[in-house]
Formats: sequence, C-alpha cells, structure tokens
Amino acid sequence: QVQLVESGGGLVQAGGSLRLSCVASAMYFPNYALAWFRRAPGKDREFVAGIGFTGGRTEYSDSVKGRFTISRDDAKNTAALQMSSLKPDDTAVYYCAAARFHNRDLNFSTKYDYWGRGTQVTVSS
Repeated sequence: QVQLVESGGGLVQAGGSLRLSCVASAMYFPNYALAWFRRAPGKDREFVAGIGFTGGRTEYSDSVKGRFTISRDDAKNTAALQMSSLKPDDTAVYYCAAARFHNRDLNFSTKYDYWGRGTQVTVSS
C-alpha cells in the first residue's frame, strides 16, 4: 500500500525557516512527480511547489517563489520542501502528493494519485 508521510512541521517565527520532508513507501519513486499543497484555516487547498518525475522541472506558486525550494532524492524515496523567510500567511497544513509519470501542470491537484496526511506549519508574527 502506497504511503506518503510528511514531517518537519512546527511553530516558527516570521522570517524563520523550516524544512519539510515526505517519505514514500510501496512505490517506484522515480516514476512519480511530487508536489506540496497546503490548506490554511478557512481556505481552499492550494498548490505550493512541484517537481516532475524526471526531476528536471519544478513549479512554484507565486506566493512562495524565491522563498521555497522543492527537491527530491530518488535514492531515499524522499521529497523535501525548504521554506525560508516564512510569513504568517504561510500558516497551513502542508500535504505531500505523488503523481505517476507526471511532468507538467504540476499545480493541478487532480493529477495526483496519492496524498499524505499532512504536517502543520504555524508561523507567528
């Protein structure tokens, strides 16, 4: 059974950094695009960042571009989201998602086959 497990969330002050990790199991990781989405209280889920299954293509939402970096380590079945210059507006539950053989339109949530349960990120002002 495919599983995606996020970790690394927590409470941080504005301007600080966090690194989220997503570990996958029971899947051939190199065949999957990985993405991070988030849902803030009272808001819809939104795309944050994605990386294609070849690893050569990345996409970011305008709200995080230049502050967040997505990466993947196929040898460790792991994706990461390095978040810097965090703002209170970044407060949300962050979800990892995987889509098989997907390499474009990484922001389309409907493309993703598997989802993790999320990790909470809270940024205080």
